[in-house]
Amino acid sequence: MKILLIGSNGQVGWELARTLLPLGEVVALNRDQVDLTDLEKLRQTVQTIRPDVIVNAAAYTAVDKAETERDLAFLINAQAVDVLAQEAKKLNALLIHYSTDYVFDGTKDAPYFENDATNPLNVYGESKLAGELAIQASGADYVICRTTWVFAARGNNFVKSILRLAAERDKLNIVADQIGAPTWARLIAETTAPILRQAQLERGANTFESGIFNLTSAGETSWHGFAEKIVELAEINCVINPIPTSDYPTPAKRPANSRLSTDHLTQRFGLTMPTWETTLKLCLEELK
Repeated sequence: MKILLIGSNGQVGWELARTLLPLGEVVALNRDQVDLTDLEKLRQTVQTIRPDVIVNAAAYTAVDKAETERDLAFLINAQAVDVLAQEAKKLNALLIHYSTDYVFDGTKDAPYFENDATNPLNVYGESKLAGELAIQASGADYVICRTTWVFAARGNNFVKSILRLAAERDKLNIVADQIGAPTWARLIAETTAPILRQAQLERGANTFESGIFNLTSAGETSWHGFAEKIVELAEINCVINPIPTSDYPTPAKRPANSRLSTDHLTQRFGLTMPTWETTLKLCLEELK
């Protein structure tokens, strides 16, 4: 089995590059090797490699910048994804793609299910939803995994920012009225591998059904609670003050509720997610 991994230098992509190796030949391409803004070259790359599976871990993720870079966000998160889906269809390849809780508006007072109505609040969410819709319209076999609040030992993310700021300051003001499930990039990669394996077996038996699946850690917290746990586990003496979203205005509006139910993932693939606290401990141990 030949697996084309796009975005191998990102937080999730770097973990996937290692996790997918036991499943077959992995052709891992980073940002320098494949330019998602060059759609024709992207198409040619897929045609040349002719993979059995495409795993797309690349995305435009600058949520606030997307408000003024709408065209670029849609080029990478929607148009490039459409090209990958079209090529997957031509090759009869499976496409695995990652999306986000930001396709929802966060007004629901319970965790979101995969079939709940979408209503993005910002350009980033709109572009990611457009990518999902392009995949669904392509006719390709696909698995779309929606995830939330991704952190890792590599790259820029909330955990590393809090560790740095808490070491520099006595107190931090962190938003307490947005709720979600912090999700370790390695958990996403280690969950993707058995999904890929089972999907390919089902495709071989003509029993596969494409779908969208929520893929997050178990449990929930606010950004404030997340920050408190980070400094507690890292044994940093820093006071974390709770503030409302209104006290921390950003160019892009965020959903207040980013909780996603993983029941569908568990039922379909038999996978149970660990808590965010468990994976945070593992990530911090790696950072040490």
